[in-house]
Amino acid sequence: MRILRTPDDAADGLADYPIKRRYISIPSGDGQELRVHVVDTGDSDAAPVVFLHGNPSWSFLWRHQINAVAAAGWRAIAPDLVGMGMSDKPSEMADYSLDRHIDWMRSLLFDHLDLADITFVLHDWGGIIGMRLAAEQPDRVGRMVISNTGLPWRNINEPLPEVIEASGPLADFQAFAAAAPVWEPWTLLPMVMVTEPAADLVSAYRAPYPDQELTVGSRAFTQLLPTRPDNPMYPANYEAWKVLERFDRPVLTIFSDLDSVAPDGWKPITARIPGAANQPHTILQGGGHFVQEDLPDQYTQSLLTWLGA
Repeated sequence: MRILRTPDDAADGLADYPIKRRYISIPSGDGQELRVHVVDTGDSDAAPVVFLHGNPSWSFLWRHQINAVAAAGWRAIAPDLVGMGMSDKPSEMADYSLDRHIDWMRSLLFDHLDLADITFVLHDWGGIIGMRLAAEQPDRVGRMVISNTGLPWRNINEPLPEVIEASGPLADFQAFAAAAPVWEPWTLLPMVMVTEPAADLVSAYRAPYPDQELTVGSRAFTQLLPTRPDNPMYPANYEAWKVLERFDRPVLTIFSDLDSVAPDGWKPITARIPGAANQPHTILQGGGHFVQEDLPDQYTQSLLTWLGA
């Protein structure tokens, strides 16, 4: 595995982005170490609120919520997933898999930071990774807030169709991402937002990728999307759901009405997870997939109110 690294100063000076950040080394899985970039701010002795992003984002997505949660007295932790943001980036598409992403975050959050009583705040791929981690070690998780994501499920006891091919609304996007001669994840902002992204916002999402080679982790995520019934995530997700169907700690969904990626992701969460019963689930009006960018104040207030801050 060849490991690429974004220059340390690439995220300096971004508006509202927390300056209390650090790097933590974790095992790569092939005998090397990866440096993971982590925002870690607020009261270090308080219960942790862990924000997990997806694609095409990085911890910058959570800046408004991080600052508000830290100001309210919590410890706010937001890593950049490996391959994204300021974290190290294995150089080949084949270096990435969902299982590896879960391994990397387990190493960071459970093994290195040894976090307990976690409040997970999850979005996009961060939802899949976070819910899988919660199913692995539910005793570490006190609460979850889940936004515009879900844990894809297929009954693995049913036979696969005779013809297996990619299908569904994300299949065309997956094919486009695989074939694109140049991959620039920041150019996807208009696809995931309702409001027109300002130039400085686009620049902030571009900041960790001064070289085209550094975008490989984002492109790799597109090829992990569950567009085929034989996607390797389904067996493990099936087992994870067995645990989540017994998870009785509080679970809140904050979705948005104009999300085109996971518009119905809240339905199985609220129907199947006991801790989601009788919670003030919210669908914010006027927000796209990146609801944290479209409706930062409304999202933050919903989160803080539920946390009791």
